[in-house]
Amino acid sequence: MAVHHRLPPHLLMSSVGIAVLIMLNACSSLPEINYLEPGLDQQQKTALNTPTVNNAKGELSTSKAQALMRQRWKNSSIGLANIQALAAAEESVTGSPLIAGNQVTLLFDGPQTMAAMMNAIRNAKDHIHLETYIFDQDELGLEFAKLLIEKQQAGVEVSIIYDSVGTIGTPQSFFDNMKAAGIQLLPFNPVNPTKLQGPWSPNRRDHRKILIVDGEIAFTGGVNISASYANSSLFRSKSKNPDKVGWRDTHLQITGPAVAAFQWIFLDTWLNAGDKQPADKLYFPNLKNQGNKMVRVLASEPESNPAIYKAYLLAIQEAKESIHITSAYFVPDAQILKALIAAAKRGVEVKIIMPGVTDSGLVFHAGQSFYKEMLEGGIKVFQLNVAVLHAKTAVIDQVWSTVGSTNIDTRSFLHNKEVNVVVIDTEFAAAMENAFKEDLRSSTEVTLENWEQRPKINKLKEWLARRFEYWL
Repeated sequence: MAVHHRLPPHLLMSSVGIAVLIMLNACSSLPEINYLEPGLDQQQKTALNTPTVNNAKGELSTSKAQALMRQRWKNSSIGLANIQALAAAEESVTGSPLIAGNQVTLLFDGPQTMAAMMNAIRNAKDHIHLETYIFDQDELGLEFAKLLIEKQQAGVEVSIIYDSVGTIGTPQSFFDNMKAAGIQLLPFNPVNPTKLQGPWSPNRRDHRKILIVDGEIAFTGGVNISASYANSSLFRSKSKNPDKVGWRDTHLQITGPAVAAFQWIFLDTWLNAGDKQPADKLYFPNLKNQGNKMVRVLASEPESNPAIYKAYLLAIQEAKESIHITSAYFVPDAQILKALIAAAKRGVEVKIIMPGVTDSGLVFHAGQSFYKEMLEGGIKVFQLNVAVLHAKTAVIDQVWSTVGSTNIDTRSFLHNKEVNVVVIDTEFAAAMENAFKEDLRSSTEVTLENWEQRPKINKLKEWLARRFEYWL
């Protein structure tokens, strides 16, 4: 299968490519993080920090915010004070407030996600903004492009940002056809330096997956525009055909005040890339409260404030009961790994589902190179066997959840444009836990005893892959 999310193999593996990347990134590193004062008890932390909560009408008063938090978090086993302290600390390090009044719908795998997105596009009346890492010219990509062209020709403004490395295998004629129909296109960070307006930084990629329709509905998660997603993972597929290996992924559909945050993220990328603003449309309509979910929309930039990394690490550091992670590409930096092992040693149940089937052998073996240390540290590791795992999700203490484009690796945290949604809600977390349990039923646990018996050739592959972990 094609390697979809990484730099092209010829660039990644060539000595010239590696030398270039070393020069580009020699000074880049993730910050050391330890947010909450260990000497403060939970009441002191809560007294010092109260999270900001916005809704469709603006910022809620302290009393209204507190009432909403009590309502949404009352069933949490770790207690309101702990959640409030975490939410306040997360806001202080990411700069993003909680946004209340949203409806958040979990979408599983490609067919369900594509059906929901294409339905929203068909009903678009004003504009469609799409930001994607991959946009393939295949059966599904052609169908998606055809629909976008039809909407553009019907008077709906369509603007697309696509990553130049993620689409390196897509013929230029595919995009030229959309441009000829009037669609506005922005290739992010072209590989060809003659097409750049700024410095050549091929390691900086736009890995986000965002769709905004009429400023009223947003989608985000791990699903790209590719026929790889034509089949669901076997345990979610109606056909149950073992010959069709599907992709296991997770996406979100969001309505409510949080949609405006996605619009800002899209327009910020468009304008900072040096392109003119898309046509003057109603990008920010008056949004009404649509549901009861409080979310935080986090966007990260290459070699900039790693907000998603900070949120992940903070939630892991403060976990009280459970950490359940589903990660397509798990190549953790030293801090993430240390925090996970520390959580396991203090009695937190740490379970991580990783790929048993993959689209990237190099990343697959790099991730496996951490197994011994993880298993010895008390982390329980599982491999999903009946699908290509591409989801990037986590649920912690059955109240803090995240879904997005971000893998737990240096590439996502340091070099990519990424976007994640954090949902702090016990009801949503329960749905996330159910999905995690379903994935566990289709996974095999890796034990330390069995892992030590793996072939020597696998150990060599892990050692070699580990040498490239910074650039994967």
